[in-house]
Amino acid sequence: MALFETIAIAFWAMLPAYVPNNAAVLAGGGRPIDGGRTWGDRRVLGDGKTWRGTAMGTVAGLALAAGLTVIAPDVGDAVGFDVPEFTPLAALGLAGGAMLGDILASFLKRRSGRQRGAMFPGLDQLDFVVVSLPLTALLATDWFRAWFSLEVILVVVVLTPILHVTTNVIAYKLGLKNEPW
Repeated sequence: MALFETIAIAFWAMLPAYVPNNAAVLAGGGRPIDGGRTWGDRRVLGDGKTWRGTAMGTVAGLALAAGLTVIAPDVGDAVGFDVPEFTPLAALGLAGGAMLGDILASFLKRRSGRQRGAMFPGLDQLDFVVVSLPLTALLATDWFRAWFSLEVILVVVVLTPILHVTTNVIAYKLGLKNEPW
């Protein structure tokens, strides 16, 4: 597989996982998932993880996967190679896994004493990948094996932090985030 093709497939296949956290920020607010509960002297998750944000993030990822599936044949024809069409379970694994990864990262941040919005290098950039890929592999094994070769996974691990930092800096400059990470 050519480098451009590998990068394009990695990016396309991960879009339903890349979008949910951004959509959650835009739709956030509302009731926190942890209901304000603490574990010891710290919140379980914090006010930044809400039911509305999680639901809207997941729905945004699912809707994007559906839209990408519709246009995939035309895009494949235009670029000269196939791009993924998402099965419902693959879309759910990617979008839902991204949100679960973000929730898990929040939990780990609270346990480590970090406040909401505090930087946690590595975890901040890859939390959703670490959960969405295994969940997708579990829910849509054949689809996952067809699209996520070792090369594609390696590109995802390298590309994701770059995209994450870039989009967060843009969101920060637009006033959509309080911190640039």
